Amino acid sequence: MKITAKRALGTLAVVAVVAVAGIDAAGSASGSDARAKLTLIAPAAAGGGWDLVARESQQALRSDGIVNNAQVVNVPGAGGTIGLSQLENLTGQSTTVMVTGTVMLGGIAINDSDITLQDTVPIAKMAEDFEVFVVPRDSPYQNLEDFIAAWRANPGGLPIGGGSLGGIDHIVSGQLAQQVDIDPAAINYIAFSGGGEVLTSLLSNTVGIAVSGYNDFRDQIESGNVRALAVAAPEPVEGIDTPTFKELGYDVDLVNWRGFVAPPGISDTDRQTLIEIVTEMQETEQWDTAIERNRWKPSFVTGDDFGDFLEVEQTRITDILRELGLV
Repeated sequence: MKITAKRALGTLAVVAVVAVAGIDAAGSASGSDARAKLTLIAPAAAGGGWDLVARESQQALRSDGIVNNAQVVNVPGAGGTIGLSQLENLTGQSTTVMVTGTVMLGGIAINDSDITLQDTVPIAKMAEDFEVFVVPRDSPYQNLEDFIAAWRANPGGLPIGGGSLGGIDHIVSGQLAQQVDIDPAAINYIAFSGGGEVLTSLLSNTVGIAVSGYNDFRDQIESGNVRALAVAAPEPVEGIDTPTFKELGYDVDLVNWRGFVAPPGISDTDRQTLIEIVTEMQETEQWDTAIERNRWKPSFVTGDDFGDFLEVEQTRITDILRELGLV
């Protein structure tokens, strides 16, 4: 798996360089006014959680005229760390922000990245999202206990589809394994570059169970094409008619937060402008609608407070991965 992943990362890195070269050129052409033109990097493939956050933000920024021109660019790969490395290359460019979150902290740890979120400029933590385990509607697993019974009997024989290695999908899979006396390092976890690919793999029976953010599966859950077994949340989530792992007796409740960071080297004035932009955005009716539609939980923190959170959270996620034997 590691050899395949490295080959894939090489290809993705080339794509990322081309994409971000376009960002750099666009930024140079439009000056340094983020309110005139703002690029939002989604460091994953289209159809996943980071992409969703970027595009919901794009709509809110446009609809309320907060930014004249907001564009989304996808830079997938390695748990967001390819996007992170490209963001660092945009040093001093104040017309670009990147979506980040729990997945990237795992990607940094498992890929032993030389670049971390401490090398960026923290702008804001926006909201929290929740992980869900799902199976196809014709799956023999009617509930979580059915799956666990089969998993215990053959831990390596049941492929679990999710996002990047070391990301939150991988972590919650490992946490559940640990809870049911399965070695987390022995599970057959298959990593994909985004939620859209995870869903495709599930519907094509490439994997028998999948884990990702609720919104990656929302339409298919509501249409009955897939069945949700459990949601990883500290308490029941309004609008999600699925029991939490805690309600089912398992201590699995890691939350996937979403936020924005900017390239290093921007001025304090430009940083404040970006904070003001996202502050205005999260006050709009369009963003409120996005929060409700996507079953997110608002969790707005800006600037240095967000930076302090990032430092503590990186340590916490790395420690969890070590405990699970994944790094």
